[in-house]
Amino acid sequence: MLLFSTSHRAVLPAFQWLALLLYGLSSQSLWASALSGPIEVPTAVWQSLAKNQIPRDAVSISVLELPSAPGASVREVLDWRANQSMNPASAIKLLTTLAALDLLGPQFRWNTNLYTDGQINNGLLKGNLYLRGSGDPKLVPEELAQMMKSLRDLGVQRIDGNLIFDRSAYSPEVMEHATIDGESMRSYNVPPDPLLYAFRTLSFQVSQARENDRIAISYTPALTQFKVVNQLRPSNQTCDAWRKQIQFELVKQLGSNPSKSDQWEALFNGEFPSACKNIAYNVVALDPNTFLTLGFSAAWELAGGTWAKQPQGKSGEVPLFARPLLEFQGGQLIHAVNDINKFSNNVMARQVFLTLGLERLGKPASIGASDRVMQAWLKQRGLHFPELVLENGSGLSRNEAISARHLNDLLITARQLPSGDLFVQSLPLAGSDGTMKNRLIRQLRQFLHLKTKPEARIKTGSLAEVRAISGYVMSQSGKTYAVSSFINHPNAFRGLDAHDQLLTWLLTGGPEPKQAR
Repeated sequence: MLLFSTSHRAVLPAFQWLALLLYGLSSQSLWASALSGPIEVPTAVWQSLAKNQIPRDAVSISVLELPSAPGASVREVLDWRANQSMNPASAIKLLTTLAALDLLGPQFRWNTNLYTDGQINNGLLKGNLYLRGSGDPKLVPEELAQMMKSLRDLGVQRIDGNLIFDRSAYSPEVMEHATIDGESMRSYNVPPDPLLYAFRTLSFQVSQARENDRIAISYTPALTQFKVVNQLRPSNQTCDAWRKQIQFELVKQLGSNPSKSDQWEALFNGEFPSACKNIAYNVVALDPNTFLTLGFSAAWELAGGTWAKQPQGKSGEVPLFARPLLEFQGGQLIHAVNDINKFSNNVMARQVFLTLGLERLGKPASIGASDRVMQAWLKQRGLHFPELVLENGSGLSRNEAISARHLNDLLITARQLPSGDLFVQSLPLAGSDGTMKNRLIRQLRQFLHLKTKPEARIKTGSLAEVRAISGYVMSQSGKTYAVSSFINHPNAFRGLDAHDQLLTWLLTGGPEPKQAR
């Protein structure tokens, strides 16, 4: 099986036997055959933690060496409080995505279906449109544009009716907009939604033209009855604190009479530093029904369709007498997994987690149902994680918990599974992409001359008082390690260097085997 990217074909034969060797074995049997004892935490890691005032008892570390020859076993090489239950932050996304790939398959797709209670006559659809969602985590403008094209292909040119949104796939409580930090307008806090469109996020691009110092604002996705009022002024300030210098407000302008639709205005005031060339200002400012109504209307018009009158959007369920118009399939699960692991998208992870319960136990999806599916899957794979706590499957939680040892057991198990290579490739590659794009660049530079270069594919995790890493390192020595480490402490934000020291140690050779004691 492929452990790292296809650019390292020279190391593939060493791993092709691994799936056959490990398949069907539980983590317990792997540990029972380990022959060597753990070694000490590298001095550089302790020094970094001490420098940043992070106590040792706020840290857990587990490093396992993957087998290097047929018949060999997994070797535990480093254990520092590895069995301690810790908050993993976004590292828990590894569990969510691996279980989904194994249970649903990488080609799994979500359906978003359209129904109507009306009829199509001479290009006019007279009647309401019903949208029933199943939790597509990436229902983005490009997908909605395809859906509108399919609707046009049915012969529909004009619609005289309203939009009804069926969210019955999810239990109401999972759609509540509760946050752990009070930042309800930040996109990372968007709650799950069976009809989640464009992450319910308005993404503004603010830029400054060099020739006339004019500040330009564009936005996505396209929305009807929506305009930007730009009152930003250029300033000579640095770009570091640009967000504090911009004031944003979303205002609803009521129509002057019943024939006039309401208008939404995004008001930008304040100063835009000249040092900022192009910044993204993302905000969650519209309720789900309004956002989807304006987005659907705009997509229909961009596809060449028209409305008899601007539609009203509201929640409801598809009635029994409604007839199906089209069944639209979204992107494949593997594409969602790549986005979740490389860029740590919280709401996508939560939607995938809920999909486990929805697909296996039926609707409405709930946290409890998905947790039961997850526990059954772990048992099926021979994994026993008694300390595991799942609240939403994304790590955006103060309660989710797992141990570093068990997260490493999960990484070892991944190598047994048919989707194991896809899972590994979904992890951020240090110095190259995702949340690891700007990390370990200097350390990796020393290996540029090597034909087979060391790699670190690491999922990161970050919350207030939490920093985490978990993934695979292929070292300069040719050995491959599973590594997981958590820091749970008020100074955790200073712990990045300690984690980089740990990864550097593994990249540059890692531990030498010790004899069993």
